[in-house]
Amino acid sequence: MDLVEEVGESSSPPRSSGSFGGYDIRTDEYNRLVETGNEEAMSKPEFRELLDAHFNRLPASNAGTSYLVAQVFFDCMPFHWFSYRLDINMDKVEDVLLHRKLLSLAKDPDKRPVYHIRFLENLWAKTDGNYEQQGVNDPSTSRQYCNADCDGVVQSHNRQETPYLPIHEVIFSTVDKPKLLSQLSALLSDIGLNIREAHVFSTTDGYSLDVFVVDGWPFEDTEGLYAAMKKAIARSEGSWSGSSQIQTAVEKAVEAPRKSNDWEIDRRLLKMGDRIASGSCGDLYRGIYLGQDVAVKVLRSEHLSDALEDEFAQEVSILREVQHRNVVRFVGACTKSPHLCIVTEYMPRGSLYEYLHKNRIVLKLPQLLKFAVDVCKGMEYLHQNNIIHRDLKTANLLMDNDNVVKVADFGVARFQNQGGVMTAETGTYRWMAPEVINHQPYDQKADVFSFAIVLWELVTAKVPYENMTPLQAALGVRQGLRPELPDETHPKLLDLMRKCWEAVPCKRPSFSEIRLELEELLHEVLVTSGVSNGS
Repeated sequence: MDLVEEVGESSSPPRSSGSFGGYDIRTDEYNRLVETGNEEAMSKPEFRELLDAHFNRLPASNAGTSYLVAQVFFDCMPFHWFSYRLDINMDKVEDVLLHRKLLSLAKDPDKRPVYHIRFLENLWAKTDGNYEQQGVNDPSTSRQYCNADCDGVVQSHNRQETPYLPIHEVIFSTVDKPKLLSQLSALLSDIGLNIREAHVFSTTDGYSLDVFVVDGWPFEDTEGLYAAMKKAIARSEGSWSGSSQIQTAVEKAVEAPRKSNDWEIDRRLLKMGDRIASGSCGDLYRGIYLGQDVAVKVLRSEHLSDALEDEFAQEVSILREVQHRNVVRFVGACTKSPHLCIVTEYMPRGSLYEYLHKNRIVLKLPQLLKFAVDVCKGMEYLHQNNIIHRDLKTANLLMDNDNVVKVADFGVARFQNQGGVMTAETGTYRWMAPEVINHQPYDQKADVFSFAIVLWELVTAKVPYENMTPLQAALGVRQGLRPELPDETHPKLLDLMRKCWEAVPCKRPSFSEIRLELEELLHEVLVTSGVSNGS
C-alpha cells in the first residue's frame, strides 16, 4: 500500500496556538458569542479557555501543507487547502460550539460516528437551460444558494411549479483513519446524496471533523434523513471499528502447523542484511537463511497492535497454503511476539513498478504479454484456491533473475470462503475496483479490475491517473473514470482492458479466460514476428 495512503487523509502534526496572520479569530469568536448572549459563554468562567483548546486542536494555517482542510468538489476538480480558522463562517458563530460538542461525543466508541444534519437552503434548479434562481444567469455561478425564505424569489416564482434542490449539511465526527473521507462519501452516496462540498479537518489528538454540503434528499425536513443515515451506518457498522475482521478460524489455521515447526524460523540461523524498503509498520531486509537468499519482512515492535498481529497471522496462513511458479515462495516466519517477521524468496530484479517507472521502460509487445501471462497464472492459481489478493498492483509484482513475474505481498489478502464481511477500501486507490471504493459487496472480480490497471501500466509505462491525487482518482473511478486508452496499441489488448475494468463485476472475465486470450495473442505475435514461443 502506498505510504501516502497509510495515514489519515486529514491527519495533522502538532501545531502551536496563536493568532492567524495577526488576526486572532478565537478572540473575535468569543466576543461574538458574548455579544449574542450565548448562555455557555456568559455563565462559564472557563469558557474562553475551552474555546481556545478547541481551536488549538484544529489546523491553524494553510502554509502550503496538504494535511489541512480539504474543500473538495466531487467532480474531480483540483483540491483547495484551507485551515479551520479560515473556514469559519462568522455569521454562524454557534457552529464552533456545535463542532466542539460533536468532537466531544466522538470520544465515546459506542457513539461513533457522531453526526449532525440540518437543512441549509434551497438551490433553484436548471430548467430548459435557464437558471431559475434570481441573479443567476451563468452555469459557472449556479452553485450559489438561495434562502428558502428569500422574498424576491418566492414572490416571483411558484414554488410548486419551479424545481429546486433542498441543500443539507451533514457533519461527522469520529476517529481519524486512512481513507475516512472516501468511506464517509460512500455512506452518503448509499443514501442517495450528492456531495457538493466537503470540508475535512483533523485534530491533533486523532479525531476527524468532516462537514459535507449535500443535495439529493427531496425534503427540507431532516427527520427522514436522520433515519436513513442511521440505517446506512448500521449496514456498514463493521467498517467503523477499523478492525480487519479476521476470524478465529484463521488464527487456528496458523496455530495448527506451528506445532510441527515445519516453517517456524530459527532466528539464530537468519542473517540479516541491508534494508531494502520501509513501510508504515515495518521494514523489508535482504537476508540469508540456511544458505539461500531471502527477503525478510519485519514488523516494528513499537507499532504492534491486535489488528496488526491479526493481519500478520492472516498473511502467514495464506502464504503457507500457496505454492506456484508465479507466486512468491514462502520460506517461513517468526511468530513469537514481539519479533514477528515473514521470510520469502528474494526477488533480485525488484518490482514491476520500479522496472517500469524508475527506468521509464516501454515494453515490447512480446515481453509485455509474457509479464501479463505470468500475472494471470499466479492470480488464476490464487482464485482457484479461493484467495482474493485485494491489493494487486505493479508494486506487488516481483521479478526473479529470469524475468519471471510473481505475485507477492499478501498482507491484505484473504480466503473468499472465510466468514465475516469484506473490509471496504482494502487495497490502493489507483488500482482499486469501484465496488470496493463504494463499500459494496465484492468478490474475486475486484482483482480482475486491478489487473486491468496493471495491464494499462504495462502498455503505457505510466502511473495510473498520474495528474490526480489518490483520492481524486478513487472519486473519479466511482463516477466511471478510467485511464485514457493509449494509441497504437494492439486492439485485442485494448478490448481486454475494457472488459476487465467494467463497472459491473459480473461482466468482467475470469483470470482463466484472460490467460487464454493473452496466450493466444502472444502466440499470434510470436508467429507473426518469426520468433518461437520457447525463445
